[in-house]
Amino acid sequence: MHVPAWLCGCWTWSTSAGDRVDEQAQAQASWNLFMELETLEAATDHFSEANLLGRGGFGPVYKGVLQNGDEIAVKKLSLESRQGIQQFTTEVRLLLRVQHRNLVTLLGCYAASGQKMLVYPYFPNQSLDHFLFDKQKSTLLDWTKRFEIILGIVKGLLYLHEESPVKIIHRDIKASNILLDEKLHPKISDFGMARLFLDDDTHVETFRISGTYGYMAPEYAMNGYLSAKTDVFSFGILVLEIISGRKNMDRNLDEDKTDLLNYTWKLYKEGRALEIVDPALSSFIYTDQVQLCIQLGLLCCQSIVSDRPDMSTIHLILSSDSFSLPIPGKPAIHGRVGRWTSSTTTISNNTGTTFGITTTTRASTTMHTEEESRNSISISFTNEGR
Repeated sequence: MHVPAWLCGCWTWSTSAGDRVDEQAQAQASWNLFMELETLEAATDHFSEANLLGRGGFGPVYKGVLQNGDEIAVKKLSLESRQGIQQFTTEVRLLLRVQHRNLVTLLGCYAASGQKMLVYPYFPNQSLDHFLFDKQKSTLLDWTKRFEIILGIVKGLLYLHEESPVKIIHRDIKASNILLDEKLHPKISDFGMARLFLDDDTHVETFRISGTYGYMAPEYAMNGYLSAKTDVFSFGILVLEIISGRKNMDRNLDEDKTDLLNYTWKLYKEGRALEIVDPALSSFIYTDQVQLCIQLGLLCCQSIVSDRPDMSTIHLILSSDSFSLPIPGKPAIHGRVGRWTSSTTTISNNTGTTFGITTTTRASTTMHTEEESRNSISISFTNEGR
């Protein structure tokens, strides 16, 4: 089997000799990853409905079993979809390049005959949203486990932002893109919308907006301003969901409770932030840790981009026995994003170590959220249409 020419042409990282050698290694790795259609058809019983795990914006996901007994998940995409091709090539080249215990591993792929597929390990626990938003399953996630999940997500994002061979902005961090292994360890998945940054880049401006409303930072959703703080905002929303056990938008609740971020902000200002805690955690005793995570979630969602902590600071906060957090400012959701300005915010811990956070914000506009779609594949909202 040969690697399709359109896929070979996607290995463009930089013009350095070292990177050209790396491209050759990736091309060889892609050759080894390609699987036969017959193998995937046999594994999934010809993609039967009985093996359907979920369906999203780019196609269905099927459970399969290989001849050696290994269980797999096959994401099936369409070559006729322009956006689908971009997602496929992005995900293949990124997952060939990055490896971390809190990122999903690519096992194989297929691209021929008008079809393309990505093959991953099968996780019987599926994704985080299947636990958080199910009243029975949510009881299986005590606070210790939820905190471990939060910390695992932080480690995965820290790797993508600061430790991987290339700086990567995921752009679609949400509960359905966090897979859980047999021990409920989190694995960040779905890199089809991820964006690579050059070493010196801090942000880009783009007119193609991809992600899930409700998790998207407003400076990105409305103005196309993309930075690592875009993922930080999404992470903040996810933290509040993990604590509360509810979706970020729930129109079945009273009007003042519909928007989780604004509701949490209201309670925080009134000194009642613990009221958002999932009733399934009513007997937990980690009050201080929960309060810290609520405050951290709000810090990640501030309207002033430069005031949001980066992932290295977040990791330090959660790994420290004692950390004094600043008071969060007004959240960005349903708020206004300021003009392009540069500013620096410092955060100091109890040992006197100071961390500076510097970035830029954008001209004022207003963002309204939409309820996110619950499935195992990312949904892209783009101003160029699907």
